[in-house]
Amino acid sequence: MRVVIAEDSVILREGMVELLTARGCDVVATAGDGDGLLAAVATHVPDVAVVDIRMPPTHTDEGIRAAIQLRAAHPGVGVLVFSQHAEPAWAARLLAARRRASGTCSRSASRPPPTSSRRCTGSR
Repeated sequence: MRVVIAEDSVILREGMVELLTARGCDVVATAGDGDGLLAAVATHVPDVAVVDIRMPPTHTDEGIRAAIQLRAAHPGVGVLVFSQHAEPAWAARLLAARRRASGTCSRSASRPPPTSSRRCTGSR
């Protein structure tokens, strides 16, 4: 499975790369902001993008806005929103336009995300 990761924290971003790579995913690009996410998806056309909600420059909703733009421009790319900030309205908006798998995962969840117990598999 080809993955693009968008996370402004270098430590978390690199940790996700290590975790997903160890489970068989091909992390084709990473980005630290929404513009970088959109450019990486346009260049690499991954199977899925893992996106943080709050990213530079204002750390409010740039990541989720970029994810919504991503869904419009690349409806075949799945989106997983990964954030410590619960933003139900934004998640609902992203999921409403679902054409392919989309979802949310909280950093503060008591259970680890599915990729921590499963290998990445998939094809375009």
